[in-house]
Amino acid sequence: MISSRLKISFFQFLSFHLIIQFTLISSNFFEPFNVTYDQRALIIDAHRRMLISAGIHYPRATPEMWPDLIAKSKEGGADVVQTYVFWSGHEPVKGQYYFEGRYDLVKFVKLVGESGLYLHLRIGPYVCAEWNFGGFPVWLRDVPGIVFRTDNAPFKEEMQKFVTKIVDLMREEMLLSWQGGPIIMFQIENEYGNIEHSFGQGGKEYMTWAAGMALALDAGVPWVMCKQTDAPENIIDACNAYYCDGFKPNSPKKPIFWTEDWDGWYTTWGGSLPHRPVEDLAFAVARFFQRGGSFQNYYMYFGGTNFGRTSGGPFYITSYDYDAPIDEYGLLSEPKWGHLKDLHAAIKLCEPALVAADSAQYIKLGPKQEAHVYGGNLHIQGMDFSQFGSQSRCSAFLANIDERQTATVRFLGQSFTLPPWSVSILPDCRNTVFNTAKVAAQTHIKTAEYVLPLFSNSSVPARFIVRNEDSPQSTSWMTAKEPISLWSEENFTVKGILEHLNVTKDESDYLWYFTRIYVSDDDIAFWEKNKVSPAVSIDSMRDVLRVFINGQLTGSVVGHWVKVVQPVQFQKGYNELVLLSQTVGLQNYGAFLERDGAGFKGQIKLTGFKNGDMDLSNLLWTYQVGLKGEFLKVHTTGDNEKFEWFDLAVDAIPSTFTWYKTFFDAPAGDDPVALDLGSMGKGQAWVNGHHIGRYWTIVSPKDGCGSCDYRGAYNSGKCRTNCGNPTQTWYHVPRAWLKASNNLLVVFEETGGNPFEISVKLRSAKVICAQVSESHYPPLRKWSQTDLTGWNISRNDMTPEMHLKCQDGHIMSSVEFASYGTPKGSCQKFSRGNCHATNSSSVVTKACQGKNSCNIAISNALFGDPCRGVIKTLAVEARCISSSNSGYSHY
Repeated sequence: MISSRLKISFFQFLSFHLIIQFTLISSNFFEPFNVTYDQRALIIDAHRRMLISAGIHYPRATPEMWPDLIAKSKEGGADVVQTYVFWSGHEPVKGQYYFEGRYDLVKFVKLVGESGLYLHLRIGPYVCAEWNFGGFPVWLRDVPGIVFRTDNAPFKEEMQKFVTKIVDLMREEMLLSWQGGPIIMFQIENEYGNIEHSFGQGGKEYMTWAAGMALALDAGVPWVMCKQTDAPENIIDACNAYYCDGFKPNSPKKPIFWTEDWDGWYTTWGGSLPHRPVEDLAFAVARFFQRGGSFQNYYMYFGGTNFGRTSGGPFYITSYDYDAPIDEYGLLSEPKWGHLKDLHAAIKLCEPALVAADSAQYIKLGPKQEAHVYGGNLHIQGMDFSQFGSQSRCSAFLANIDERQTATVRFLGQSFTLPPWSVSILPDCRNTVFNTAKVAAQTHIKTAEYVLPLFSNSSVPARFIVRNEDSPQSTSWMTAKEPISLWSEENFTVKGILEHLNVTKDESDYLWYFTRIYVSDDDIAFWEKNKVSPAVSIDSMRDVLRVFINGQLTGSVVGHWVKVVQPVQFQKGYNELVLLSQTVGLQNYGAFLERDGAGFKGQIKLTGFKNGDMDLSNLLWTYQVGLKGEFLKVHTTGDNEKFEWFDLAVDAIPSTFTWYKTFFDAPAGDDPVALDLGSMGKGQAWVNGHHIGRYWTIVSPKDGCGSCDYRGAYNSGKCRTNCGNPTQTWYHVPRAWLKASNNLLVVFEETGGNPFEISVKLRSAKVICAQVSESHYPPLRKWSQTDLTGWNISRNDMTPEMHLKCQDGHIMSSVEFASYGTPKGSCQKFSRGNCHATNSSSVVTKACQGKNSCNIAISNALFGDPCRGVIKTLAVEARCISSSNSGYSHY
């Protein structure tokens, strides 16, 4: 790769922002361009770039959602879209490839190119990603002699075939940069440095082989390895973490890349929800670019949904929202999206200075305050601003890393006030345009509004019934029992306990073990005399075990490789013992994944018998994979005659291992649709044959949420939310999967729930709030890129503004609160302070009511001055409604 210093002339500066906007050709892709790198940055078409990347995983959304997600990423300031490639989705059967539907990788890449964004393709092919089996197809573990991710010939052969397949496909489709496509970078392997030591010398040799194999494909764009401190010379090693401002690559010839900026975290069943404050996230990003970084990717910018059985393990939930700037449903998460958009705009104002310098000049401003200055031929000591002539460009980042105290610092003859744990960005070294801790972006309060109960009945509270002539309610459910017995013609009997995945091949979560246990009179007398009970004992089990005796559920155990001691009750004579082993997402992280498996490990026995423990591995067991309803595909054919359906009575007692089905009409409008399954227990659900995922109404602990302070280093346990509530009750049903009417909903319930309380809901941001003061900075859009005559930031009207916007297709129907002065509180809890402009509500209503968006100046000229000598703040809460449904009911 090129590793030379860039010398950027004055005239190159003049054309910089014209050059980076590549001319699109008729196919809506780029003119062919080369991508290399030096010690500072990627070099795109001979120009260094500072790049913001948005992580979007294409299978976690539908193709119909992709254009909007890409457009919102671009509007938010992204230059690049980053995605993994999911081997398990593309080669579900060895040698049989699939690139359709949610796995239409070529379509996704082309949509990115058509939008004018670049693409970073992380082939892996191990991805982790909280994806089932880390993205590996389960058939891979059955290849003879295979050991994953080490110097193992069978694994390397399969890996090379798949990586080559993907690179060749991208080349054939003309999607590489030098062909006019959007792909500017590939990735091989993924966080291998975390486990390389587990394989000894074989790990080192494998890493070197993987890098060499990738480079030998001659893709013509750079390759990266993340978390790989021993990456070879021609591979860029990159950082994955909450903070990467201190990261240095393993060679001074390589740029500083951040492939995973964790803007939230994943969630497990029974856990509370993660939240990373945007003030801290913006701080981390600003510090990264301040200290020499040049490529930063949000993991995730859009998280999406683990449809079907794609969620990893142990116990990862169906939602992969990740507290990302775009939520699971494709709606903006505010203020995160808006504040980051402002951050990106500020960084872009600095880009000419950032790319012109190989490194920053450092100034210590205080004990925990510092500046990094980028510009041509700067000499910090004794300099003043007059040194910067017409052919120089200066940008600076001022940081206060104190977690508690605001600091006032002197920089280039001026005073700057820095909130704790914040960075101020000065694109011209003189004017602050953005501070990471000062959030002017609006806040969204999202709801899942109840619009369609799936059952209409007088016992349902009236406030939940929203009658809609266009969306009549279903008035019935049907039900069928899943047999706890042998029904499959493919079941088989062998001696001993077989490993779960060796039998199921992960074609189902469920594996049934059937055997018979003889109980004598002496055993019963022994139990009665000693007041003991027999028990099923298993050394180690994952994820869920159900124990049935003579067709009745006796007990359940949940855990990840936990010991089981489950008491049971037998009758005299022969008893049928059934063990149902269930997976809830296969392990997706760690060394030796091929060994992890599922089901049971160690000794399995019955304890408590008169003649001692009974070793169950010595018995004959009959094995049956899956559910009868799965086998008959009842989720796609609602009237399958081989399955016995009955009408479900409203007062029916909740039943275990039961199928339910009904039909419903799609709600009107374009708002995202969710199923509220909070009345159910544990199971899976399908809509029109599409598997929306596993559900599980398991409640998180009541403690652990508390208050949230953005200041100080973030970790996944900080700022948790939703304590004491079910981890997930709303499940995304993409609009593309719905018909106007007669949509088939099928639910398989394991533990007992009430389907009559299932409802269809619309996800939207009904309430928007903002709070902006006179001390905020003017909106970034008011700063021009450069004043080319003097290299200073050009300003027109520098008054701060409040920007309010409903989601697309909605308008502001009312202003619930408005106060210009010294308002108190936060969104939905605002109150007037001692200082209040009496015209606040009328001014805001006039500017915003009936509109999708509005801008309001934070100015005495607009509101008058209700209290002289005091910094005024405008606080507003507004309500949004659908602009297409004037008669829409809301609560």
